[in-house]
Amino acid sequence: MAVGSFFPVAPINPVTQTTPSFSDVTAVYPANSSPSTFQSTGFIPEIWSGKLIEKFYDSTVLAAISNTDYEGEIKAFGNKVKIRTKPTVAIHDYSADQELLTDRPPGNVIELLIDKGKYWNVMLDDVMRVQSDLNVLSMWADDAAEQMKITIDRSVLLGMLGTAHASNRGATAGVSTASINLGVTGAPLNLVANNPVAAAPASEVDILDAILRLGQVLDEQNIPETGRWLVIPPWAATLIKRSELRQAYLSGDAVSMLRNGRIGMVDRFTIYTSNLLPKGVITGPPALAAGETVFYAGHPHALTFASQMTNMEIIRSERSFGDFQRGLQVYGWKVIAPEALAQAVVFRDVNPGIAG
Repeated sequence: MAVGSFFPVAPINPVTQTTPSFSDVTAVYPANSSPSTFQSTGFIPEIWSGKLIEKFYDSTVLAAISNTDYEGEIKAFGNKVKIRTKPTVAIHDYSADQELLTDRPPGNVIELLIDKGKYWNVMLDDVMRVQSDLNVLSMWADDAAEQMKITIDRSVLLGMLGTAHASNRGATAGVSTASINLGVTGAPLNLVANNPVAAAPASEVDILDAILRLGQVLDEQNIPETGRWLVIPPWAATLIKRSELRQAYLSGDAVSMLRNGRIGMVDRFTIYTSNLLPKGVITGPPALAAGETVFYAGHPHALTFASQMTNMEIIRSERSFGDFQRGLQVYGWKVIAPEALAQAVVFRDVNPGIAG
């Protein structure tokens, strides 16, 4: 093989001074290489890919707030899966001796394109493998699953910005009342733990009041109460724990949330915290200004999400002594019922009760 060449070079025939066709050459590279031994040491890519996607769904907030019930197998980037959604059943007036009307609710199956993907590609040198008493690739795969969760959560939560129904966000939210202030960029809700004092700026809002506003917006859209969720940043969860709900008898729990750290449900919302919500300066539209972030509230049928680890493999490095571990996770998401999604633009008031 020629020095620096990546592919085998066919030898020149000394008699004819010609080279044989490439099909006559055994294109094996690297020559005399030995296969990876990681399957014998416990790291089997086919098994680990299943474990990692299961761990992903267990840890991502997206699995809790979206409809992940899909039909079909995700084999590669660009596949489509069918998402089953709940149909709307028509209700009719009844009178005696009438013939009943018969409806056939549509299947309400939508196609979701798996058009996004994230990957990792790392290499373990043979020397490092020999000197380590740890199953390094297994450890790396575990961390890759965690980093994948962070990356995909952040990407989808950012993409959701501004996708809620126009009546479920802004300073005049409410499909019926058009008078619910959920904050806008440049004029967010300045959140505090307890009721603002009389001299506080008008923009200061009690954290519980903000949650009630989101609940009212969904009520006006006739969104089912069962299954509602709310995603907030960790600092907002702290405000809830400092609010009136810190008293066990007000929250309806047997133990104060200050003792067990569990927020539970507030105004029919199951509350999830995430440090991956959009925040800071985001150029739009939609946009956020410095210090601003969002709350998302809704019902699982607002958002569809599907993901799969389609590739997980160990291959031998052709330019060094070591093994590559690489994985590809593909996913797709879509807001299919914007009326079941609400958004509030908020700001953490670090000096509550002080104007300016």
